[in-house]
Amino acid sequence: MQTRKKYIFLTFLASWLLLFFFGGDQLHRFAFFSGRKAEARRNWPRWTDRTLLKSFADPEELQRDEDPSLLSPRERRAAWLSVYRGSRCRMETCFDFSRCERHGFKVFTYPQERGQPISETYGKILSSIERSRYHTPNPEEACLFILSIDTLDRDHLSGQYVRNVDEKIRGFPLWNGGRNHLIFNLYSGTWPSYTGELGFDIGQAMLAKASFDTQSFRPGFDVSIPLFSKEHPQRGGDRGWLHQDSVPPKKKYLLVFKGKRYLTGIGSGTRNALHHIHNGKDIVSLTTCKHGKDWEKHKDTRCDKDNVDYERFDYQELLHNSTFCIVPRGRRLGSFRFLEALQAACIPVLLSDGWELPFAEAIDWGRAAVVGSERLLLQIPSAVRCIHPERVLAFQQQTQFLWDAYFSSVDKIVHTTLEIIKDRLSPHRSRSRFLWNALPGGLLVLPDFSTHLGDFPFYYLQHGYSPSKKFTAFIRAVSQAGSLSQPILRLIQAVSASQYCAQIVVLWSCEKPPPLSGKWPQSAVPLTIVQGRGKLSDRFFPFEAIQTDAVLSLDGDPSLSTSEVDFAFSVWRSFPERIVGFPTQSHFWDPEQGRWGYTSKWTNELSIVLTAAAFYHRYYHSLFTEYLPAGLRELVDGLAACEDILMNVLVAAVTKLPPIKVTQRKQHKEAAGQQAECRDGAAGTPPPGQRSPSAPRSAPAQLKGTAGSRRFSQRQDCLNQLADWFGYMPLVFSQLRLDPVLFKDQVSVLRKKYPSLEK
Repeated sequence: MQTRKKYIFLTFLASWLLLFFFGGDQLHRFAFFSGRKAEARRNWPRWTDRTLLKSFADPEELQRDEDPSLLSPRERRAAWLSVYRGSRCRMETCFDFSRCERHGFKVFTYPQERGQPISETYGKILSSIERSRYHTPNPEEACLFILSIDTLDRDHLSGQYVRNVDEKIRGFPLWNGGRNHLIFNLYSGTWPSYTGELGFDIGQAMLAKASFDTQSFRPGFDVSIPLFSKEHPQRGGDRGWLHQDSVPPKKKYLLVFKGKRYLTGIGSGTRNALHHIHNGKDIVSLTTCKHGKDWEKHKDTRCDKDNVDYERFDYQELLHNSTFCIVPRGRRLGSFRFLEALQAACIPVLLSDGWELPFAEAIDWGRAAVVGSERLLLQIPSAVRCIHPERVLAFQQQTQFLWDAYFSSVDKIVHTTLEIIKDRLSPHRSRSRFLWNALPGGLLVLPDFSTHLGDFPFYYLQHGYSPSKKFTAFIRAVSQAGSLSQPILRLIQAVSASQYCAQIVVLWSCEKPPPLSGKWPQSAVPLTIVQGRGKLSDRFFPFEAIQTDAVLSLDGDPSLSTSEVDFAFSVWRSFPERIVGFPTQSHFWDPEQGRWGYTSKWTNELSIVLTAAAFYHRYYHSLFTEYLPAGLRELVDGLAACEDILMNVLVAAVTKLPPIKVTQRKQHKEAAGQQAECRDGAAGTPPPGQRSPSAPRSAPAQLKGTAGSRRFSQRQDCLNQLADWFGYMPLVFSQLRLDPVLFKDQVSVLRKKYPSLEK
């Protein structure tokens, strides 16, 4: 028994010895390293450690881990889902295409309810839609619907916040769960998190929203728009600040910022760190914490010094004299300074992670802005210094193009939004990305006309295309007796003799039927007669009979020779985007009257080439009829002698270039009474009950009391109404006249190509 106990004791003792010699060392190491790891976890310095970040940032500048404004990813996702319940919406799943098939892309705005106020900005948006060519007062024709409820400001702390939106929209019989609806929004969410919450269920509606987050943005369905102020002009808008040969690519400052600094809350991290790149020389970064009601309560040690430095520089001066402008996020992702930088040709340096840039579906922002990262702020100065001067100039030019094409007015922002949605309805007939990012811009290129670049007058030089080598003579004939006058007969003979004439199309603009085919003169080219509708705007209708790129627009009375026509056509082929012609007029500003004046005197300056004898591209017929709203065409039909001014204004607004005058053998005399040759209901006569405007004081004295005086007065009235409609005066002055080589030189006529022009 004792022997057994002895063996058991020895076995137990041996086991402990083996465990000590072979396993003890491993247990010791495990305990040692576990202790070190725990100590390392306990002693690892926090990211706001003053000793580690002393040379980069102060702890109070950085967002605290316990900041209540910082939502967890789960909380942000929940807030997003509460707004975008139709988060999987696409055009194919949440849009009824059948509504757009019968009447095309028409937009209906809900009638405004009595007692329901709307903000000035939302009123501008609704006005832009109602003035557009897409608006319809009939909801049965509509493809897209716009609410009359102001949804721009959805911050419930704002005085413009509209309550009970859910209840109101559910009562609309056309709501249909938001299907085929577009909702505009500039401000969403509120303090402290500023999420994308709108405060109502948008259902299956599309959002046109500023400060769009890429996580909540639904590609191909929503539209990201820029944040703009209530002072943003309704139409027209101010020009960009970069003018030809006026500003060098390299300016006084390389990189600037001047704006608010948020001491706490979302958006404060980036702006608090901006002072680290300030060097006071070519990089100026100025912030102020002197804003809001409680700024003194939260101010830090830098506030007083920052406020003093902030007042030393003028913001507009910095914009004018800087190459790059920092555009950091504010409380929301977007910022007013984005559009301010674009207009000033100050290349935006964007520091707003996760921002879906405005109209990024169409606009290539890589050609106009530098997209940086908030986390790599300190690398921004070296990054912009590496950009070559040639590319800097290209950036600046692109900012001016984008500002003028899409952002300079509320009209352009709204119309760009509508055009992007319209392109989604017919992807096979939509604008390419090139068209959106090249002059004259997507708004002025109609895909219904063509999708081939060579069919437009703007891209010949860039892509090596050439306009057609023939032209169509388009003659507007007016005859009270229904017979042909001698001037028309001579005109048809002179034009048909041109080697470049492909066909002659006569627009018959009287109620009486045109003469029989045997009454028309014989010509070497086909002659087609089209019946007009008795409206002045008919002369710019895109008739299918016009097959060539070039159109020679003629009235029945100008006396032109074949040589004049040939030379003018050769000039037009070098400038296919402009109007090239013979009779010219000009406009001027009359400070005494406070309005635009119109003059037919021959001076050194011109801004209008009358379409009574002028070449232009046939695409302008489509622009005139399909791009311009119906209100402008009605204006033309109500005022005699206004249609050619509108065409000149349209071409100047598209190209930003003046027309071109060519050599003229005989001075063209505008017939004052031609428009009145037709009888009741004829083109050019004001509708019954409408009194013709009285002649302004600037009218020539010799024309007063005559039909010419009335015509002159109507032209001036037309000019001022067009300037008001466009929001600015698009016409451009020129002092250029093109003559043939050796024109009136003392050399043999055998060396001259057009000697008859000198007779």
